[in-house]
Parts: sequence; structure tokens; C-alpha cells
Amino acid sequence: MARNSRPWIGHTTHTRGAGFVFDSVTMNALTSALDGLAQRQRAISDNIANINTPNYHAKRVQFEQALARSIDAGDGRVGATVGTSLEPTRLNGNNVNLDTETLSSIDTMLRYQFATQAVNGSFTSMRTAMRTS
Repeated sequence: MARNSRPWIGHTTHTRGAGFVFDSVTMNALTSALDGLAQRQRAISDNIANINTPNYHAKRVQFEQALARSIDAGDGRVGATVGTSLEPTRLNGNNVNLDTETLSSIDTMLRYQFATQAVNGSFTSMRTAMRTS
């Protein structure tokens, strides 16, 4: 889904009676985090799929620092940066480490679940507030 087609991007919604503010910066940040984490998971999958490919260098997806700066600036939108790992290579020129990729995959899945729960919780709170107003 294209970023601009998401209905909550760029909109600020205030609910009545619940003391809850549902703002665009928060949703932009959560959406950017979900996008970055999904891109990271794809890179990890590519890395594992190419574990025995000669001269393949592991991909790394970074977005957290840029996202923090974007949140501080009051926007919350940012794209992920994909780079290659500078870790030492094996004799075949490949530097994918299965242990590193597995741990990174677990960490990424947990972060994705947390961000998804935050989005779902925000929508649940907003629906509840709309029903009670």
C-alpha cells in the first residue's frame, strides 16, 4: 500500500471526552517504524537465502536514528536506509552469519508486534471514544 493512500497520514484527530489525542506525528512514526521493520525483515530473509552465495554481503536496514530526528522535528515520517554489512567475510567472500540473522529476525518480529499493538490500541481507543461521545 502506498504511503499516501493511508487515511491517517497527515491528519490529526482529537476525540472528545476521553482525554485522548490521536495525532499525525504518532501515526506517522508508527507507520514509518512498521515500514522500516518490514523492510528489515525482507533484508534478513534475503541474507539467509544467500548464506552460501559467494561474495554476497549481508544487507542492513537502518531507520531508527532518522525516525527519532523526524519525531523531534514534529513529522514522524522517514524512509529506511539499506546498506551492506562491513562485517568480515569468509573465504568465499560472503559475510552472512546465521546466528546474527536469526537474532535480528527475532528482534525485528518483536518490535513489529509491539508497533502493531500500539496502532491497534490507538484505533481501539479512538473507536471507543467515538461510541461514547
